[in-house]
Amino acid sequence: MTDASEQAPKILDLPIGLDATGMRKEFDSLGTVEVPANRYWGAQTQRSLEHFNIGHDRMPKEVYHAYGYVKKAAAVVNTAAGRLPEWKGQLIERVCDEVISGALDEDFPLYVYQTGSGTQSNMNVNEVVSNRCIQLVGGTLGSQEPVHPNDHVNMGQSSNDTFPTAMHIAAYTMATEKTIPALRRLRDALEQKSRRWADVVKIGRTHLEDAVPLTVGQEWSGYVGALDDAIAEAEHATHGLLKVAMGGTAVGTGLNAPAGFGEEVAAQLASMTGYPFATAENKFTAQGTLDRMVRAHAGLKAAAVSLFKIANDMRLLGSGPRTGIHELIFPSNEPGSSIMPGKVNPTQAEAMLMVAIQVIASDVAVTMGGNEGNFELNAFRPILIDNYLHSALIMADMCDHFREFMIEGAKLNEAKLKENIDRSVMMVTALSPIIGYDKAAAISYYAIDHDLTLKEAALAKGVSEELYDKVVIPINLTHPGVPSGTEKS
Repeated sequence: MTDASEQAPKILDLPIGLDATGMRKEFDSLGTVEVPANRYWGAQTQRSLEHFNIGHDRMPKEVYHAYGYVKKAAAVVNTAAGRLPEWKGQLIERVCDEVISGALDEDFPLYVYQTGSGTQSNMNVNEVVSNRCIQLVGGTLGSQEPVHPNDHVNMGQSSNDTFPTAMHIAAYTMATEKTIPALRRLRDALEQKSRRWADVVKIGRTHLEDAVPLTVGQEWSGYVGALDDAIAEAEHATHGLLKVAMGGTAVGTGLNAPAGFGEEVAAQLASMTGYPFATAENKFTAQGTLDRMVRAHAGLKAAAVSLFKIANDMRLLGSGPRTGIHELIFPSNEPGSSIMPGKVNPTQAEAMLMVAIQVIASDVAVTMGGNEGNFELNAFRPILIDNYLHSALIMADMCDHFREFMIEGAKLNEAKLKENIDRSVMMVTALSPIIGYDKAAAISYYAIDHDLTLKEAALAKGVSEELYDKVVIPINLTHPGVPSGTEKS
């Protein structure tokens, strides 16, 4: 039981860091453990490091920064209610600010592959905050006095409600501050090109074969529209992360948390972050599933599908320079070959494709982890948040690189576009309603077989030059509402 009237010790002004060597003893409910003396973590963190040193994948630092908000918000609420002495609550808040800032990042070393509830990462935060607080009052690290990792830092909380809350905070922050803005910047760059090239006619392609004309601006407007849809879906899916599990404690009932604790902590989180977090209406859903996280990542996957199409089109349209399509000319960012001098490759597009593939593949892991919501707890949380944050980060970075180093510097090969228009036979489609489909098809085949322009083939097959010139106007074919014989202005 915490004594809210506990006398305040003197708070020292000490920089972060422990000037110590060797090992020190820490303890938990299982016994004593030795930990590095120059680190703030305690016994449970050390146990996890020894039992789960799997690969190189560490729990993302964004999770710990989000946890700083969770612990700070809980301390504010507990202090206001008199459950924590004011000095102790304020001291915890101070250290939580250090956590949020990243100043204590080196003390959060745990691996992704750990307990599926995230308990060890929660205790890593509790232990670090506890020991840093103890240092600031001149106490003995590892004593758990006067600030206890469980009784004080974790007061009214469980890993089962704090970890998914930290997941939502970290994911929402990453998506709204990095990923979605980067998608918007790319979308805007594509729109600028679309407007600039609104009246530049080119030959369209369907099934990878020649089709009727459209403008370059129309083609690029398709990319803009795809990102408009992707951004809207990502925003909608990300919005679901604003509901957090705080207040449910172990199984969703709120045992050991005061009435209204979840609502009050969520309100503090909203105030601290500036985002409208609110407690989930149903804590059993919030803790037994990770469905909102699954849907949020699905929004990233959907965006990756759109980005894949755009990047793939770009590298094909820029292929060449002599034997490819080469309608687009991209910036020469770096030499493209160690053996072929002068070669330049569409490397930004290739990198975008790899990022998209990775995000799509990560969605499989997120989906499978989301499936495993057994009874009152989904115990596959670490793999979900690790994959989500990775996907959101590489997508954000890639969108900015793709925009800056490929899209913004893209130019048109207007000579190639004109040559394709002059040699296209699919514009015969405009004659079809007048002379009939079969005659139009015969003209097309004749032009291909005899290597003629469409006009040459049409005249050879009996179409008058006056009719041809009146009907086959490339720019008008891109805007069917323009009357035949009237060139679009």
